[in-house]
Amino acid sequence: MKTICLYFEIHQITHLKRYRFFDIGTDHYYYDDYENERTISEIAEKSYMPALNALLEMINNSGKYFKVAFSLSGVGMEQLELHAPQVLEKLQELNATGCVEFLAEPYSHGLASLINEDSFAKEVKRQAAKIEEYFGKKPTVLRNSSLIYSDDIGLQASQMGFVGMLTEGAKHVLGWKSPHYVYHCPLAPNLKLLLRDIRLSDDVSLRFNNSSWDGYPLFADTYINEIAALPQEEQIINIFMELSALGIAQPLSSNILEFFKALPECARQKGITFSTPSEICKKMKSVGELNVPDTLSWVDEERDVSTWLGNPMQREAFNKLYSVADRVRIANDPRINQDWDYLQASNNFRFMTTKPSNVGLDRGIYSSPFDAFTNYMNILGDFISRVNSLYPDVDNEELENYLTSVKNMEEEIEMKDKEISRLQAKIDKIEKEVTKLRGEKPAKASVKKAPVKKTAVKKTAEKKASEKKTAEKKTPAKADSKAAETTTKENTK
Repeated sequence: MKTICLYFEIHQITHLKRYRFFDIGTDHYYYDDYENERTISEIAEKSYMPALNALLEMINNSGKYFKVAFSLSGVGMEQLELHAPQVLEKLQELNATGCVEFLAEPYSHGLASLINEDSFAKEVKRQAAKIEEYFGKKPTVLRNSSLIYSDDIGLQASQMGFVGMLTEGAKHVLGWKSPHYVYHCPLAPNLKLLLRDIRLSDDVSLRFNNSSWDGYPLFADTYINEIAALPQEEQIINIFMELSALGIAQPLSSNILEFFKALPECARQKGITFSTPSEICKKMKSVGELNVPDTLSWVDEERDVSTWLGNPMQREAFNKLYSVADRVRIANDPRINQDWDYLQASNNFRFMTTKPSNVGLDRGIYSSPFDAFTNYMNILGDFISRVNSLYPDVDNEELENYLTSVKNMEEEIEMKDKEISRLQAKIDKIEKEVTKLRGEKPAKASVKKAPVKKTAVKKTAEKKASEKKTAEKKTPAKADSKAAETTTKENTK
């Protein structure tokens, strides 16, 4: 039976303000608060809220036949908390239906997986903790920023405990293979891979309102019929896109929401179900390994990381930023950590791209890639000086030794935490067994109480009988005494 895995990304960049060279060392606040509030409020009104209301309606009207997954970046959630909390409330309402899954991803929506494993792991753990705080369940499936993936990243994801990972069904990786199966990482066979169907996803997210497109207009029954016509053995159809596609990329006037609302019933008629990523990872077996030695993503025709690291400016900014990654992690300063999250966001590097793209790129305040690079490097210069000021007398060799010690301690703490969890589970098991035994004892004890009461009654009866006998013995003695006195008196006479 075919099943559709529908996933939406929710992420919003924290916009940087115009920052001059002469601001370095004097101004440590890097953000355009007005632009951040304006953009997130606009997207929430035009896209997020109408789309989420439609998805909730789809779940309720279909009798929970419809299911969907979301991935929220940590920085995106922070923007929603500040400027559009109603979006998070609506997501919690969706979560209460039991038909929604929330995925893990890097907190900053950054590129740490490409350069620093420790930073990447820490970010994913932070975002997973925030998701659990909001929605009550820890994510078991990982989705990296922009679906970035390689064999090495898959191995790390498996080591972090994830059962599955989402990525792009790129042609140069798949070759003759189909994206409609479950695959696994060759370095970690227990990590299952779900691959995005590029054409079916882009038909909705990019081409839906394009009147010059051959498939225009696209109707729900046509879309589902196309899925149903796929070979019987191709059962997994992964449709991944940004939530902003519903309302921003494809305006509401295009009837995009009506299209989605019709999908559950059309799919039901064709015997096509909906599943969350974790359900697929749990139920479906891998058909084989997928070798991805070089990093891929879901951006541009190349499906690689060149949109962020394709020119010397981007690579210089990227390497400069992550040159202080270890120092930031050691410092663990709240203000530094927050700036670190916002400066890592992949959008900052995409503004510097010189590549042509079939998807329109809004550079915001920047007039060119060079303008974006200059502004970012000014901010980065101030940020790095603040980080270095926390360890002014520590050279790189000393820092490396310190990092090694910290890492060893973290590993030891992690081992002890696992041991504590194991022992706690053992204690809980023993306590359950004891509780069970205690639950049986009262029934047995009630049977034994009756003889105890009888014994008590018997002892009481014996006590009374003994007292009676004693009394009887005492009475004759008194009688004998009176008889003796009478005899003595008579003899005296």
